[in-house]
Amino acid sequence: MTVKMKRNLLGNTGIEVTELCFGALPMGPLQANISEEEGARLIIKSLESGINFIDTAEKYLTYPHIRKALDQFNSEVVLATKSPAQSYVEMEKSIQEALKALNRNYIDIFLLHAARVEPSVFEQRAGAIQCLMDYKAKGYLRAIGISTHAASVVRKAAEISELDIVFPIINKLGMGIVGGSLPDMLTAIEEVRLSGKGLYAMKALAGGHLIDNLVEAFDFVRKIPGIVSVAVGMVNSQELEVNLKIFNNEELPVELLASKKTSKKLFISNFCKGCGACVKACPSGALSVQDKRAAVDRTLCILCGYCNPVCSQFALRLI
Repeated sequence: MTVKMKRNLLGNTGIEVTELCFGALPMGPLQANISEEEGARLIIKSLESGINFIDTAEKYLTYPHIRKALDQFNSEVVLATKSPAQSYVEMEKSIQEALKALNRNYIDIFLLHAARVEPSVFEQRAGAIQCLMDYKAKGYLRAIGISTHAASVVRKAAEISELDIVFPIINKLGMGIVGGSLPDMLTAIEEVRLSGKGLYAMKALAGGHLIDNLVEAFDFVRKIPGIVSVAVGMVNSQELEVNLKIFNNEELPVELLASKKTSKKLFISNFCKGCGACVKACPSGALSVQDKRAAVDRTLCILCGYCNPVCSQFALRLI
């Protein structure tokens, strides 16, 4: 039996989502790499617990996990995905592949995946954005927008009427914000809210850096005007239970809170060749090449795992 959770409207889209969004990134091969079956079981459990919103992306490689879950769940689920496509043709391919892989007639929210970019991204990827607009007009997408770590891009998105949704990084430390500070991002988010667009947030825990202040970290993001949902990555039932209690404003037992305090780190193997591909892929500027080998600044790393798939030597692992 599905439990009811409080739902909020995403801006002017008419799409209702639960305040807790199931983030599918960590279960995929970029991070925990759990099986499709295990991932599907966890997603089904989250949906039966009242969550109605799932966030994923083409590069997360979690479409199979989600499809397996949705094939076994009959109630409505709001699904958001993203593509780094640069052109109309590339975006069209991404949309068609998502529809097929997820066995959907339409995707609720489709975003331009643009973590570490400048506001010029809207001109540089104009073809991809036009494709999103066209597929929305045809009924294959309910809402379109952008996912970004850059405060200046969030601010620019507020001015673009064709965009419905903005998915920014935001946390109380300001970690991962590109080209600006925490106040800059908060100002940009307010401009998006005033434009009537929908907002949901990523990285409220700063990639695990705020795990010891879990409730306070979530409360900070939940209280930001305009943020109606927070995407939280989960890979096991204990994490799901903790997050459900927090977002349902229930008392959190000490022993349950302790189970959430796990710590991951990015490890770089000694067979790294220092090619620099990971440096270009990192949205947080946490990686560099030193002495012909990749090095990580752990104060900047938000454990997104985006560096992993670009390493030809498989030298990067989140453990």
